[in-house]
This record gives sequence, structure tokens and C-alpha cells, in this order.
Amino acid sequence: MTAQVSGVESVATAGSSRQTWLSIGRSAGARVLILPVSAILGIINTRLIIEHFGEGAFAQYGLLVGLAGLVPFADLGITASVINGIGQSDDPAHDPAVRRILTTGLRVLACSCVVLLLAAWLFTASNAWPSLLGAGLLPGSGSRAAGLCVVAFALTLLVGFGQQILRGLGKNHVAVLLLGLQTPVVLLSVVVIIAVDAPLGGYVAVVAYLTTFAISGVAAVVASRRVHPLVGRAIRDAPRVRTVRGATVFSTAWPVVVQMVALPIAMQTDRLVLSHVSDLPNLARYNLASQIFTPVWAVVSSAGVALWPIFARARARKDSYAPSPARMSLAFGGAAAVICLCLALASPWLAKTASGGAVHLDLPLVITFSVFMVFQALKYPLGMYMTDARGLRFQALMIVLLLPVNLGLSWVLAERWGAVGPVIGSAVGVFCCQVVANWWYVRRDLRRARA
Repeated sequence: MTAQVSGVESVATAGSSRQTWLSIGRSAGARVLILPVSAILGIINTRLIIEHFGEGAFAQYGLLVGLAGLVPFADLGITASVINGIGQSDDPAHDPAVRRILTTGLRVLACSCVVLLLAAWLFTASNAWPSLLGAGLLPGSGSRAAGLCVVAFALTLLVGFGQQILRGLGKNHVAVLLLGLQTPVVLLSVVVIIAVDAPLGGYVAVVAYLTTFAISGVAAVVASRRVHPLVGRAIRDAPRVRTVRGATVFSTAWPVVVQMVALPIAMQTDRLVLSHVSDLPNLARYNLASQIFTPVWAVVSSAGVALWPIFARARARKDSYAPSPARMSLAFGGAAAVICLCLALASPWLAKTASGGAVHLDLPLVITFSVFMVFQALKYPLGMYMTDARGLRFQALMIVLLLPVNLGLSWVLAERWGAVGPVIGSAVGVFCCQVVANWWYVRRDLRRARA
């Protein structure tokens, strides 16, 4: 009897492990497939915009495309609630709890959409965009283009739930592949605009936002079919605020909002620090090294998100066959180390090719960026395990603590060592406040679960 039970446990464990790695592999593979294609098509798109519409149009395009990054918290943290709800449910299509979560999510997204639409109208009507965005806007079309970008972004929020449902269902690779269509569609749109000689050079960024909206809409349709009739019922329930109760999502939403605000600040201030305390050559070296090594993070994050519904489902079922977040962390770190080693060996050629020999990457900068990417990979499975309300609160606290550590070290070290300084500051912050802290939390949580 004992041998039979042991055999069943072995089969269950092996099956769970295969499904986990298959999900991770599909997400990572989708990202790896998309990255080079997007990079090549992005370069072609850049050249077409500059040659046919001018450097001013390209500058405005880059400025407006980055607008969405100013409000990373626009969905108000609903992501966590939707993915957890879908991932934990045995039958999300007919689960009343999931329906309430999605109903509340749609209401929150609608409110956020309305606020952004009002902001777009206010800034455009008062001609406040030049004051907000600076001299990068083209005269005439700049303000209108900025307003239209925000309108398209606001509308995208309304259908953004589709990607979260797909992730909750363990279909993150589908969401990744759909988003990978953006660059080809934008390039095709630019080619059409040029072919018909339409005077729309100042509105290319609007095309990019509308493309994102269309792709998000497709993702929403695909997701809706997979969980039919969940989405249709939630959409009908959303306007009935007085008669249909939603779910309580605040406990998971606010920590996600904190992370969405704090983490980009922590990770994106390195260039600002170098701009203030160093010189242009160091800033150029940092930019080039970041361009070479950041794709590692893109692949890791795509693969890591696939773990979220897996851990959520295991947490809900108290599944003893769930993958170990500690082992997954070591696997992610090892894979990132191998990729970074390959990039480090190729970095002299990559730097020469990308910069025409104008920018040289020294060994300390290559090593520190590699270590930084490995730390980012180590933290991801741990963070995906910590996606319940308590875990998200802990992550939010650690990220808030990471801010002064990262900024302080980056500032001091950039003055002494140039481009390598902020990378060390970011790496130390991530290692102490995310890798070590999350590892401690996970071990403590696992011991408590076994007790």
C-alpha cells in the first residue's frame, strides 16, 4: 500500500513539474521569438519615420510612446486580483467568486478610464501639453496627438482584462505572442501612411496606441471565449452597482499599486543619476550595456509570470506537489547566468556593431550588469509565489525600502566609478530587498504551511 501511494505521489509530482516547465518554456520561447523580430522591425520603423517625417516627428513619437509609462498604476492593481481569482478556481467560467472579482475589476477600470479621458480633454482644451511635455512636441499636431494617445490608452484599460485572464488560465504565452504583433502592425501602418502620402507624421504615436488597443481587444475576445460565459455576465453586472455586489480586491490591489509606482522609479533613476553626477560618455556606456542585457530581463519576466497562476492554484488547493519556489529561483538564476555569460563574451562585438566603435564597454560594467540580471532572475519565482495579500504587502514594503538604498548607493558610486556605479547600487538593492528578503519570507511561509 505504501509503495502504491509513493508511486502515485511520484506520478503527480512528475506531472506537475512537466506542466510547470512547459508553461515556463512556452512563455520564454514566445518572448525569445518576438524580441529579435521586434528589434529589427523597430529599427526599420525608426528609419522610415526619420526619413519621411523628420527627426522632430521621431522625437515626438518617442516622447508620446513613453506617456503610458508615467501612469503604470492606471489599472489600480486589479491585475493581481484577476490572475489570483482565475488561477485559484477549478471552473472560472462558472465560479461566482471569479465573476464578482471581474465585475469589480471592470468597474475600477471604467473609473480609471473616465479619469484619463477627462484629463486628456482638459490638457488638450487648455493647451497644457507643451507645458507638461516640453519642447519635444511638434507645433500644431503635438497637443492633439498627445490627447489622442491618452484617449487610446484609456480605452485600452477597458479591455486589458483579457491579458490577465489569459495569464490566470496559464496561457501567458498567448498574451505575449499577441502583444508581439504591435511592432509589425505599427510598421505596416507607417508604410501605408507613407504610400498614400498622408500628412500624419505627427500622429504615428497615436497609431501605436491604437494598435495596442486593438491587440488588447483581440486578447479580450480570445480570453472571453475560453471562460464563456464569465466575461459577458461580468460586463452585464458591472453597471448594476446597487443591485450586484462585487468582490473585495483592495487587499491585493494596493500593494500592487505601490509596486507599480515604486519599482519603475527605483529601476529607472540610474540614467538620471549619471546625467547629474557623471558625464555623457558614462551615460552612453550605461545605455548601450542596458540595451544589450535588458532582453535577459524581458525573457525572465515573461517566463516568471507563467508561475503566478501555478502558485496561486497550489496555494488555494494546498497542493503538496507544487514546484518549490526556491528551486525555481535557482533554476532561473542559473539560466540567466548562462545567457549573461554568452552576452558578456559577445559584448565587444555587440558594442562595436551597435555603436560603430564609438562606445566601448569595459569589463567591470559588463560583469556588474550580468550580476544584476542574475539577481533579477533569482527574485522572480519568489515574487510569483508571494502573490497572496500578505506576500504582496511584504513585497511592497521591501520595494519601498529599496528606493533609498538604490538611489543613495547609485549616487555615491556614480560619482566615483561612473557608469558602473548605478548598476552596483541597483544590484545591491535588488539582492538585499528582494532576493534575500523574499527568500526569507518564502522559507518562513513554507515552514508555517507544513506545521
